Amino acid sequence: MLEWEQARLDAMTADIFGFNAMQIGVPQIKALQANRMRHKWLTDSRLPEAGEAQSGIVVTHDFAELPFASQSLDLVVLPHVLEFAAEPHQILREVERVLIPEGQVIICGFNPASLWGVRQTAGRMSGAHFLPQNAEFISLLRLKDWLKLLNMEVNRGHFGCYAPPYTSSKWLHRFAFMEKAGNRWWPYFGAIYIVQAVKRVKGMHLVGPAFSKQAIKAARGVPATNKIHKTDQAGIE
Repeated sequence: MLEWEQARLDAMTADIFGFNAMQIGVPQIKALQANRMRHKWLTDSRLPEAGEAQSGIVVTHDFAELPFASQSLDLVVLPHVLEFAAEPHQILREVERVLIPEGQVIICGFNPASLWGVRQTAGRMSGAHFLPQNAEFISLLRLKDWLKLLNMEVNRGHFGCYAPPYTSSKWLHRFAFMEKAGNRWWPYFGAIYIVQAVKRVKGMHLVGPAFSKQAIKAARGVPATNKIHKTDQAGIE
């Protein structure tokens, strides 16, 4: 899963330009390593504990309250943040607030309509969890509705990881053929999806700087006079 996500994130972020990019959560994924913006940061809800590898986290904060100025970021990446959050819609509202007009957000999530989603549901009933118990899978249609309400337009997306949820590398290797087959025959049932959306601002027009200001030219007035006609005694002009 990490290999697939890293490859897709590298391809999607490489050509996104701007000044400020932010990855929120999951430092195990290097979502911005291929991006070429000048300022790139990683934030999380906690700092690494003693013995954990340093991940380059610069800020720790509550995901539902981003400590950044409004319209200050060009790109925000949320790798598997929403499904582990108590208020996922509030996080999206905050992301919309900090993005500049035409700024972009990339979201990675688990697809409930997949073999992994079925395994997660079965694990809740049996107690044998495949993924963390508190993971609440969010469907792609639901996520698109949330983004649409925030005036964010989805323009790109990918599905991946079609193999059954095995923990053994031996069995995963046996079902490796399902990756290509799933991408062709049942693309919407991949275990992972990645969505890219753009913040749209209604009524906004991007214009260049006004290097010169010219006064509006008014039409020149033309004087008009009445022509007096003399009439003869017969009253004919």
